[in-house]
Amino acid sequence: MTQSTAQATEAAATDCLRLAGKEFRSRLIVGTGKYRDFEETRRAIEVSGAEIVTVAVRRVNITDRDQENLLDYLDPKKFTILPNTAGCYTPEEAVRTCRLAREAGVGDMVKLEVIGDDKTLYPDTPGTLEAARLLVEDGFTVLPYISDDVVTAKKLEDMGCAAVMPLAAPIGSGLGIRNPYNIRIIQENVSIPVIVDAGVGTASDAAIVMEMGCEGVLMNTAIAGAKDPVLMADAMKQAVEAGRKAFLAGRIPKKLYATASSPIEGLLT
Repeated sequence: MTQSTAQATEAAATDCLRLAGKEFRSRLIVGTGKYRDFEETRRAIEVSGAEIVTVAVRRVNITDRDQENLLDYLDPKKFTILPNTAGCYTPEEAVRTCRLAREAGVGDMVKLEVIGDDKTLYPDTPGTLEAARLLVEDGFTVLPYISDDVVTAKKLEDMGCAAVMPLAAPIGSGLGIRNPYNIRIIQENVSIPVIVDAGVGTASDAAIVMEMGCEGVLMNTAIAGAKDPVLMADAMKQAVEAGRKAFLAGRIPKKLYATASSPIEGLLT
């Protein structure tokens, strides 16, 4: 093994996602909605290799221990549960939901969503900023879902958010990254992790996200809505790992014309 190969292998081996002082080997974050049942949810999450699992507090039971509870299927020693505020349309709803999750003992790292439109499920930017401010002041580690808007991303970083989560496309659409240039602008202008959220449809989308240098990708429908969610979870795991390695390796530049794979200098004539 050459020195450069050894260095590349070591870099890949020590590479991890860092959020609020914690390190995670997997850069894939998965959701828990839309599965047939909690058992299928568990199997898909296990296969995905994800260490962070996001749960919609208003839609999935994680607070009432007297009823079937998602947390009965997920080992809290193995997974970091990331409560999210899906279904919240005001800052007040979002903050109240986060506090409910914390009181239930889930933790204080939260995915913040304040939805502004029923059809597109795009975020309400002023509402997101207000809720993020209140949650940061209350000691939460906040990961906000946002449009691919660099101004909002910078404001949230200045506010003390641990990461920003710009959408690739509308939630559940499966369209992939519609505007990679906006994502790149966000990457260049914030120093906190950029985790693409919403819009991934298949493994190639996940690989592209990681090849761009994003620190992570969050998905739910792309796995849970597949014909075989467990198989798709495995595909997503491999795509995220491959995309990250390709980013670390450094791709060749794109060229308009061909370049011979074998050099022509010194050919015998």
